[in-house]
Amino acid sequence: MLKYYYRLTKPGIIYGNLVTVVGGFFLATHHGYHETDLVLLFATLLGISLIIAGSCVINNIIDRDIDALMERTKHRELVLGVIALRHAYIYAATLTALGILSLYFYTNTLTLFAALIGVFFYVVCYSLYAKRRSVLGTLVGSVSGAMPPVVGYLAVAGSVDTGAILLFLILSVWQMPHSYAIAVYRLDDYRKAKIPVLPVARGMMRTKIETLIYTLLFLVLTHLLYFTGYAGKPYLLIMSIATVLWVLFSAYGFFQYDDRTWAKRMFAASILIVTIFSAAIAIQ
Repeated sequence: MLKYYYRLTKPGIIYGNLVTVVGGFFLATHHGYHETDLVLLFATLLGISLIIAGSCVINNIIDRDIDALMERTKHRELVLGVIALRHAYIYAATLTALGILSLYFYTNTLTLFAALIGVFFYVVCYSLYAKRRSVLGTLVGSVSGAMPPVVGYLAVAGSVDTGAILLFLILSVWQMPHSYAIAVYRLDDYRKAKIPVLPVARGMMRTKIETLIYTLLFLVLTHLLYFTGYAGKPYLLIMSIATVLWVLFSAYGFFQYDDRTWAKRMFAASILIVTIFSAAIAIQ
């Protein structure tokens, strides 16, 4: 039974976000805000993990009707009924409360506030409203996806500065081609569930154009970390190579007839580049 509760938290999303939390944490540390504090790092990772887990359980509760229609989600625990809805609510509340307590007692008020902004956008703005009603749902959801590295940064810095703002913008922009790739690869599922993601609502050409624009924006914003003094030359070299390759691969999509294969590779590339970015700002 434990495995069902574990899967209900969408662990892949949690682990992916923790990579960016670590990157944000060490970016602030390298910028001279604080000596490396492993207890603070652990408490931050624990707190944000629990909060993300609670949010993902709520998302599963909200999406159980459309999950039943989609091939990749029709076997989720709430769709199959292996976990009672009442138990899922209690589980989500417990996880979220424990996460809030961890951040409240071990980090600072601003860090907790940033985490709760992420929850609000993911659960209320995205899951309850924009996802089903607007083509802008992906953009709304990108706010919550951009908060984890900011949480890591604020846990150390304790204040909002240029570094925190750039991290938020970089991860918001990264979310867009990442999410578009999923939408293209799973196009039939989204059509079946009547979710107005960009390739469903506006077509493949518009999706490829916006994907290219966002990868170009990602290139510009990641370089601003160097030009504003938050990252060094090794970071600049690594991200110059990685971002140029990502832009080129995005442009390559215009010459592909097999959109799903391109989108699947674009998705893999997005995971790779955010991992490279997080590592580069952590070890600079």
